[in-house]
Amino acid sequence: MISNDAVIFGFLISILGFVFYTSSINSTFWKKFYTFCPTLLICYFLPSLLEYFDIIDSSNSNLYYVASRFLLPCSLVLLTISVDLKEIIKLGPKALIMFFTGTLGVLLGGPISLIILKLISPDLLNLNLKELAGGMSTIAGSWIGGGANQAAMMEVFSVDSEIFSKMVAVDIICANVWLAILLIGVGKNKFIDENILKADSSSIEDIKTRIENYNLSISKIPELKDLIFILATGFSIVGISHFFGEYISGYIKLNFSYLEKYSLTSNFFWLIIISTSLGILLSFTRLRNLEGSGASKIGSIFIYILVTTIGLKMDLEAIFHNPELFLLGFIWIGVHILLLITVAKLIKAPFFFVAVGSQANIGGAASAPVVASAFHPSLAAVGVLLAVLGYAVGTYAAYLCGIIMQSIV
Repeated sequence: MISNDAVIFGFLISILGFVFYTSSINSTFWKKFYTFCPTLLICYFLPSLLEYFDIIDSSNSNLYYVASRFLLPCSLVLLTISVDLKEIIKLGPKALIMFFTGTLGVLLGGPISLIILKLISPDLLNLNLKELAGGMSTIAGSWIGGGANQAAMMEVFSVDSEIFSKMVAVDIICANVWLAILLIGVGKNKFIDENILKADSSSIEDIKTRIENYNLSISKIPELKDLIFILATGFSIVGISHFFGEYISGYIKLNFSYLEKYSLTSNFFWLIIISTSLGILLSFTRLRNLEGSGASKIGSIFIYILVTTIGLKMDLEAIFHNPELFLLGFIWIGVHILLLITVAKLIKAPFFFVAVGSQANIGGAASAPVVASAFHPSLAAVGVLLAVLGYAVGTYAAYLCGIIMQSIV
């Protein structure tokens, strides 16, 4: 078996190249394949095959450590630095209400689904409930933010690879069933607005024009100095976050050791919180314009590298155990959907805000623009804006969700 990190890393980058090349091929087979098997899932799955068939041995690899401690916090900085809170506020109250309703649906849906399944059959979940609650926090991270937040929760709650493998399967399958339903709804959005939600969708045209103009105003072809400045900004914040994270966690461990159960003595917890918070603070400065040179794209590259290293840890056989976890996932996303529809009817929000607000949480930057552009191509930017907001709140909300779930088991 291959155990050299340089060779393993070569395999992982080759897998990313293969996935993104085939996903861009304009053929019926690959279009259908990636419709049912999202790129993110394949990037988890293919590295696990290398381990499963004994092609590589990653047991002593440092790739995951490097990706999670250096690339992950940098990606959080680069993804949150592009948050344009002023433009998000200009989307109007209904857009923000539906986004945060979606966030609340995920935050509450986790604990509610756990309680419901425990009431239906206490023996159904043949798992350590404390470990399950920690594993579910990774779904909350994914469904409120994205892959970065998911990986952060995996570390914060010390989720082992077997539980994580099951959670990834639940995450992908439940999220994509809901995505398919939303895309079907797009074709009937006028009927839904007029007859079910009783909503006026005329304001969406104004949003479309404004977002288009903003994106054009900051977009540029990046030069070498732009890319170096992006990396300098991201990794400088990573260094600062490591420094203060170690100090804060050490201080709490020494003086308030009872807070360990909330992960507050974890270096990694503070690394993620500080890097995310500083990224958001920098979004109020001129550094936000780094997005025009591709800051979020570089951040996304780091996320996909992280995903492949996590894939090395996945236990493929574990995915097919505990099928009751899929029931847990569908109850969870059902709470999210029910809350969205209820609030949308109360405030008469257009289906566009329901669909994009939901996917900005559940699907993140990967699918929120897809859903938004299904209404109109130029509306994709609305999905991106709200999805980036999801990255910003995902770490905090998913952590809170995890703490609540661990407190009720």
